[in-house]
Formats: sequence, C-alpha cells, structure tokens
Amino acid sequence: MRRRDEGSVTVEAALGLAGLTVVTVLLIAGLMVLTSQLRCTDAAREAARLLARGQPHEAAAAVHEIAPPGAELAVEHIGDTITVKVTAHLAAGLLPAIHLGATAYAVAEPGSEVARAGG
Repeated sequence: MRRRDEGSVTVEAALGLAGLTVVTVLLIAGLMVLTSQLRCTDAAREAARLLARGQPHEAAAAVHEIAPPGAELAVEHIGDTITVKVTAHLAAGLLPAIHLGATAYAVAEPGSEVARAGG
C-alpha cells in the first residue's frame, strides 16, 4: 500500500526555495535603493559645500561622480543661502521605478562668488 503524500516534501522544499529566492531578490533591491538614496544625500551635501565655497563647476562634477547615474542637480540662491536638490530615478530590478531625492543647505562663505554677487 503506497502513501499518497510521497513527494510532498520535494514540493514543499521547492516552494520554500522559491519564496526564499524572492525575499533575497527583494532585499538586494532594497539595499540598492538605500545605497542610491545615501549617494543622493552625499552628493547634495558635497555640492552645497562646494557651492558655498564658490566652486560651481566642481559641485556639478561632484554630483556627477557621487550620485547615481542620471541624477539631476538643481540649485537655488536666496541671498547668501544656497539650496541644492539632487534627484535621481532608479529602476531596481523587480521594483518599479523609484524616485529618489535629497536636499542640502549651505550659507555662502565670505569672499565666495555667491557672497560677492549677493545671491
């Protein structure tokens, strides 16, 4: 007499491995998103610092180097205050396109181009 549940362990193991694979892929995609967000934050902070020192070309280069590929830089001057926004769009594997962004603020240093121009 044969048991009807033969092979059920194999099916359960296959389903468990498939579930584990999906969770692993989602964790990796989540880490990619987190890393990209941190890169946007670092790029915005560095660009604000460089702009406050009067180095706009270096700021754009820093964003291009630090931020995720395709990131965009937006700068706003109000008086001697500088606001930098870095935005990026990330397609992370199985996740839909994710929009990332970071904002940093700085005050122009005395003697910089921004401070001399008054904004």
